[in-house]
Amino acid sequence: MAHLTDFLETLSNLAPLELAEEWDNVGLIVGRTGEEIECVMTCLTLTADVVEEAVNENIDVIVTHHPILFRPCQEITYDSEEGALLIRLIQANIAVYSPHTAYDSAGLGINSQLAELFELEDVSPIRPVADNLVAGNTHLKGLGSGRIGTLPREMTLSELSALVGQMLPTKAGIQFVGDSHRSVSKVGIACGSAAEFQGDAKRLGADALITGEARFHACLEARSAGIGLIIAGHYATERPAIENLARLIKQNCSGLRVTSSQTESDPLQLHS
Repeated sequence: MAHLTDFLETLSNLAPLELAEEWDNVGLIVGRTGEEIECVMTCLTLTADVVEEAVNENIDVIVTHHPILFRPCQEITYDSEEGALLIRLIQANIAVYSPHTAYDSAGLGINSQLAELFELEDVSPIRPVADNLVAGNTHLKGLGSGRIGTLPREMTLSELSALVGQMLPTKAGIQFVGDSHRSVSKVGIACGSAAEFQGDAKRLGADALITGEARFHACLEARSAGIGLIIAGHYATERPAIENLARLIKQNCSGLRVTSSQTESDPLQLHS
């Protein structure tokens, strides 16, 4: 058993909130810091199924990557899905915390895990933390948004796309933009919906960017700019790291029961 306050400190060490994007909604969203907790569950997105799973499993804290209350909320009623979820959570005394883009960019976060998965070498952030922020927070040195590095061996864009499909849990297939035969050596990685990183990755010398999803016009921009764009699926680029987050929490919080949601799944499927 632990206090929620101590647990929040552990989470902020794993994913410093200073790394979050300005537009994001991170940290404790629902709950009271003085509560004692025993059971924690991680998930990618807080849905009705995940909330019911948490209630049935007597979960005290849900760590959801995608935050609830992402946009301003003027009322909390059963008339909206979000309002109904919040009421259910409060009735069950379940706290909710979101690390979101802080975890994307953390040293042990999603993009770092993806860079390690693809065995990238000489890895660095695509968008490093600003110097003025590092000056007052030395633990942020060398961190930032996205990752860029060199593949252990050069391969074609088609081969890299196939490798991405093998390594990530995608059910809807892999899409890519660019010449399938072009050589790829340096690769950018930006999980989730982050095709806008392609310009920064290109300037840093990347031959291709791996991301989760992209707008049609972002695909046209990639083709025009001459950078390969591999679209692996939002769920596929982020869900494995949510399971890893449960393991990281367990390693750093003795005495807590920690699990990742078992009901959560990718809403996208491939038509056979």
